[in-house]
Amino acid sequence: MGLKVLSALDTAKTQLYHFKAIIVAGMGLFTDAYDLFCIPPILSLIGRVYYEQDKLKYQIPPGVMSATVAIALLGTTIGQLVFGRLGDRIGRRRVYGIALMIMVLSSLGCGFSICKSRECVLVSLSFFRFFLGVGIGGDYPLSATIMSEFANKRTRGAFIAAVFSMQGFGILASSTVTMVVCAIFEHVSRSHDHTSHTVSIDHTPRGVDIAWRLILMLGAVPAALTYYWRMMMPETARYTALVELNVLQAAKDMEKVLDVSISQIAEDDPQPLHQPSYPLFSKQFLRRHGRDLFSCATSWFLLDIVFYSNNLFQSQIYKKYLGDRRKKNAYQDAFNVAKLQAIVAICSTVPGYWFTVYFIDRIGRVRIQQMGFLFMAIVYLAIGIPYYTYWEHNTNVGFMVLYGLTFFFSNFGPNTTTFIVPAELFPARFRSTCHGISGAAGKVGAIIGSVGFLWASHNKKEDGYPKAIGMEISLVILGLVCIMGLLVTTFFTRETMGRSLEENENEKLEGFKEVRKCLFDLIHSGIWIVKAINIKQFLYKYLCRCCDSGGKQIHVSLDLFSFFLGIGIGRDYPLSATIMSEFANKRTCGAFIAAVFSMQGFGILASSTVTMVVCKIFDRLCTVLPKDRTPDEVDIAWHGG
Repeated sequence: MGLKVLSALDTAKTQLYHFKAIIVAGMGLFTDAYDLFCIPPILSLIGRVYYEQDKLKYQIPPGVMSATVAIALLGTTIGQLVFGRLGDRIGRRRVYGIALMIMVLSSLGCGFSICKSRECVLVSLSFFRFFLGVGIGGDYPLSATIMSEFANKRTRGAFIAAVFSMQGFGILASSTVTMVVCAIFEHVSRSHDHTSHTVSIDHTPRGVDIAWRLILMLGAVPAALTYYWRMMMPETARYTALVELNVLQAAKDMEKVLDVSISQIAEDDPQPLHQPSYPLFSKQFLRRHGRDLFSCATSWFLLDIVFYSNNLFQSQIYKKYLGDRRKKNAYQDAFNVAKLQAIVAICSTVPGYWFTVYFIDRIGRVRIQQMGFLFMAIVYLAIGIPYYTYWEHNTNVGFMVLYGLTFFFSNFGPNTTTFIVPAELFPARFRSTCHGISGAAGKVGAIIGSVGFLWASHNKKEDGYPKAIGMEISLVILGLVCIMGLLVTTFFTRETMGRSLEENENEKLEGFKEVRKCLFDLIHSGIWIVKAINIKQFLYKYLCRCCDSGGKQIHVSLDLFSFFLGIGIGRDYPLSATIMSEFANKRTCGAFIAAVFSMQGFGILASSTVTMVVCKIFDRLCTVLPKDRTPDEVDIAWHGG
């Protein structure tokens, strides 16, 4: 639209107010991470207090654990949808303080679960954690949208990433507070035992029930301290000008926070503004923004399946370093869990966030997201495939480095970019809503990943969990999910670096029609190749089965159809390259032909993965005697693969 106030925002120099906005907006994300990462030691303390007499001593049952993890994520999903929509309907600033106040009151409520019985405490804790999730969910779209609308286009990505990086400090703070509280309470309990001449070790001192409540309540302090500044923030100029259609008020608000006079940003000849007529989820919205919403929501969904599973994977790692919990008191147990979380945060999580802050406006959102998904997939497959054969009994420095890289590349990758991109792609009157929808899709993935991984990662009955697919297959699945995220990012996500929000919003789609056509041709060529190969493989497998499974006949038929299979593959080489070169434009011709040829890499990966999965399934299904090294089902397995 060419409004002066928006141009002033896009070209404004970095000022003190930008850093103030980062701190104020980031406190919600700080609280989010604090409450997420303090839960493992909190559940350890709750298990000590309320499950000391159970059959599985100190162990919270799987159903209770799943409900405790999922309830806050469910609240977050609802909060993102509700507050995201309210942010577009009644304004960002008006609902911003409400979301923060819900977080503060819910954090205090989690600590004031005043019941004494186990059932009452867990129900009240879940109740307040649900509303804590609602507040956290509301903070996601509002913080991202407000920061994107205040920032200039040159450093917008770094500012939004800096807001999101407050999560790293929240993780570190939760571990630090837990360690400090546990150390103080342990010191007091030892002093009490010394004065009372107690000889036996009290594994669950009286103060444990107070300690976990105090840790949860302290999470409300940073958020409460920023409430006043949130209320003092003006409404964003983009919302005031483009949604409320009050350009003069937008200029007055920006004069308060930017180092410019109103004469520089007021319109010389103000013209009446009109909002576009199409509503949310109309055909026109879907035509203009449906692809962007799909890419943002799907990328976030796939990322959170992996990210939240990875958080629970920590408990599997910690078991090897915590030793026998029954020989330690409750404070020592929780202290050790928090200490290991702090080490991972310092070495990988926090650096990952700040690498993104530094590089986001240099190499772009899409490249960082692609890189993150790719390296996460590689690391998960490197951990998962040999997990039971090697890593389970060799959790050494090499394993911890690989494990730390999953946190590093999730934060220097899709965990941060999925928060940034939805705040930059959509029109001002839909921006908060679409960010909320994308984030809600992510939290649905988080519920699937966290609860699903919690139950699926056991290959034998242990700690109350039934036998499932085990850690090896679970980690391989996470790696495949990352590959899916890489494909969605590559084919559907648009780059937003270096352009104003209005340029991203109004960018004509003609430039993408050519790309979509080439991608369609690429997919069509790929399907053609697959069909050709599948026909040959069908004939190959069918006729091989007609032959005797032993002797020379099987080798003759195998060689015969391998020869014809080679002819078919050889035919695909020149035809696929020629067709792609003649369909593509001269600017991207090489890239698209290379993309066709890169399908070989996925074919190699697929062949290895299918072979491993088939062998693992047949190994599980077959009851093999010790001396039977070649079960009868092997002949079926290689034909099926």
